[in-house]
Amino acid sequence: MTENDKNSVTLEHLFQNNREWASAMVADDASFFKKLAGQQSPEYLWIGCADSRVPANEIVNLLPGELFVHRNIANVVVHTDLNCLSVLQFAIDVLGVKHVIVCGHYGCSGVHAALARRRVGLADNWLRHVQDVHQKHERYLGEVLPLGVKQDRLCELNVLEQVVNVCQTTIVQDAWERGQSLTIHSWIYGLKDGLLRDLGLTVSNAEDLAAKLPQSLARYEESA
Repeated sequence: MTENDKNSVTLEHLFQNNREWASAMVADDASFFKKLAGQQSPEYLWIGCADSRVPANEIVNLLPGELFVHRNIANVVVHTDLNCLSVLQFAIDVLGVKHVIVCGHYGCSGVHAALARRRVGLADNWLRHVQDVHQKHERYLGEVLPLGVKQDRLCELNVLEQVVNVCQTTIVQDAWERGQSLTIHSWIYGLKDGLLRDLGLTVSNAEDLAAKLPQSLARYEESA
């Protein structure tokens, strides 16, 4: 085995990248890691897709320690997913985040697979939740729409539906009941331009959801 082969097997290049990154952070702020190790006080929880092209901290230009992150395929929030719920509870009850951002992205492979009912393996069972979103909002995804528009629209509708799911968790409901400042946001990211877009469903209390969800869906009525 050559030296290059050994480096490939042990991923030495990633360790080298890490050393260079750590050195750069210290060069910019000598006490960076000391401060980072001493506390974690993010104001934001990001619930996003696991897609490697959507690096949460980088696209909002925040440093480690400023953004708490949970990611899964197609940024889905399921009431039986104890992993996601544990992150949500820890972020809200322990860290005291003020904002939960549900962020999808255009070109999401998981959403596209769900729309086309394309089998990808075990993940088909997870993407069943996105198929449920499709069925629930099928009126906005009619056959007359071009495929690309339909795919983008399901990415957006999936974000809106996951915001609803976040708002309906006992964790968020309890936070609002005790008067905690907490806002849930619906965002989507464009792979082609690197820009975030607000989908308009911003919920800060239990009453907001019923009033604002129809407004967020109204934009799809004209082309339904």
